[in-house]
Amino acid sequence: MAQHTLYRTVQVDGLSIFYREAGPKDAPTLLLLHGLPSSSRMFEPLFSRLGGEFHLVAPDYPGFGHSDAPPPKEFAYTFDHIASVMDHFTETLGLTRYTLYMQDYGGPVGFRMVLAHPERAQALIVQDAVAHNKGLGANWKTRRAFWADRAAYETALRTNLLSLATTRTRHIGNDPNPERYDPDLWTDEYAFLNKPGEADIQSDLFYDYRTNVDAYPKWQAWMQKTQPRLLVLWGKYEASFDPSEPEAYRRDVPTAEVHILDGGHFALDTAADEIAELVRNFMNASK
Repeated sequence: MAQHTLYRTVQVDGLSIFYREAGPKDAPTLLLLHGLPSSSRMFEPLFSRLGGEFHLVAPDYPGFGHSDAPPPKEFAYTFDHIASVMDHFTETLGLTRYTLYMQDYGGPVGFRMVLAHPERAQALIVQDAVAHNKGLGANWKTRRAFWADRAAYETALRTNLLSLATTRTRHIGNDPNPERYDPDLWTDEYAFLNKPGEADIQSDLFYDYRTNVDAYPKWQAWMQKTQPRLLVLWGKYEASFDPSEPEAYRRDVPTAEVHILDGGHFALDTAADEIAELVRNFMNASK
C-alpha cells in the first residue's frame, strides 16, 4: 500500500530538527542517517520504494538540510554532539527499537548511538561508511594533514572537501558512464555548502573527524564481540573510500551480507531498486 512521505520538524535540545517519515508506525523502524554534504533527501528513493512496508525515519543533522544550523560559536559541531542530538531525537519520537542505516557521516554518528544504547539497534545497514583506518584510502592525505595542523591546511582542506569538483566526484566517482547521474544532485549540495556560515560549520565538523579514526578500534571490537546482523552495501565506483572496506566489515562479522553495487559513493543515485530489494529482504529476515 502506498504511503505518503511526511516532512516534519521537532524540537530537540533547543534545535529545530527536520525529518522525513513514512510508513506505519507499528511496522519495523528503519532509521536512516545521511552523509556529507547531503541530508535526509538522499533517502527519497527508499521512501518511495519501502514506505508502504516499513516505518522509515530520516532526520537532518544540525547544520545540514532543513535542520537548524547555529554558528559554531553557539553549537559545538562534533560527532559526539551530533550523535547525542540524534539519540535525543529518537527519544523524542519514541523510537526504542530500530535498524540503523548508516551512509558516510551516518557511520560515525550511528556507531556512537549504537555503543551508547546497544539495546536499541536491532541490526545495522552500512552503505559506503568507514569503520577501519585503511578504508579512508589515499585521497585522505590532505585531510589527515588538516587534522595534524589545522591552521596550515584549512584552505587546502576546504578546497579538497567542499569544492564543486569534489562534490560532483562524490556522486560519480570513477563510473565510466557519468551520464547516468542527475547534475542536480551535486549542484544542489554545492549550493548548500555555500550557504552563509556553512563552510565554517563543515570545517569544524570535519576537523572532529579525526576522533572517528581514534574510535574505529572500539567500533570494531563491539562488532567482533556482539556479531550484529549486518548488511554492507558498497558502490563499486566509490572514490571517497578504499575498496578494501567492505571485506574489513566481513572480517569483523563473518555472517555479514556484503553487496557491491553498480553505483558510486551515493549508490542510491543509480542502484535504488537493487538496494531497496536488499534492504527489504534483510528487514523481513529479522521478523
